Amino acid sequence: MEFLELQTFLDLKVREYNQPGFIANDPICIPHQYHVKQDIEIAAFFAAILAWGQRETIINKCNELFNRMDNAPYQFMLQHEDADLKRLLGFKHRTFNDTDLLYFVEFFKFHYSQSDSLEDAFLPNPKARSGSFDGEQVLNHFRSYFFSLPDFPHRTRKHISSPMQKSTCKRLNMFLRWMVRRDNCGVDFGLWRKIRPAALVCPCDVHVDRVARILGLISRKQTDWLTAVELTAKLREFDPEDPVKYDFALFGLGVEAKF
Repeated sequence: MEFLELQTFLDLKVREYNQPGFIANDPICIPHQYHVKQDIEIAAFFAAILAWGQRETIINKCNELFNRMDNAPYQFMLQHEDADLKRLLGFKHRTFNDTDLLYFVEFFKFHYSQSDSLEDAFLPNPKARSGSFDGEQVLNHFRSYFFSLPDFPHRTRKHISSPMQKSTCKRLNMFLRWMVRRDNCGVDFGLWRKIRPAALVCPCDVHVDRVARILGLISRKQTDWLTAVELTAKLREFDPEDPVKYDFALFGLGVEAKF
């Protein structure tokens, strides 16, 4: 396709998939069950981290997890006692187990005890000028901060990726899209203001990767962090301020339309 033809096609698909009907069958339905900012952040974070496998299974496992927290994750993180943690034992999804979960809970208790937003966990300097952070910077900082507590389980490191590991960081990029992107469509939350939508990197899962290659948006042979960066740079040519909105189009074409 020519540039304008491809842009028109992708813009059309963004409008088709970036609407409330998309929510029910996607892991983003989990944070949409909540209304308090911190509940949304925590629910979205777990939904993104557990986004591995069939979407129906992911949604069911997230609902199981938050049922164990009485569907009040923020309150659970701050106010749980040791006895309450027994409710989490036995939770498992793929390679994520209760050892990982207990450390996640410890991290959230630590972080929310000193900040009222998870956004600050991604910012190397929360007091710096809003919009001065790029996607690679915030992801590298977050992983370092997330594992800054003493005696973290070594096995848990595989669940939090960063560009330093050359990972595409698909799950965290998806989480950032949910938290940062803002429009009037009702899917993404747009709760955060210090990270700009223009700084986001497109989540590059198997569906997005496949469709993007078919459309000539990726030339890099392997799929890694630089692939996600290459794809996002192409998408910025269509919309410099909101390149990651095209995640809706690429993912939707790959999953719904079997493109």
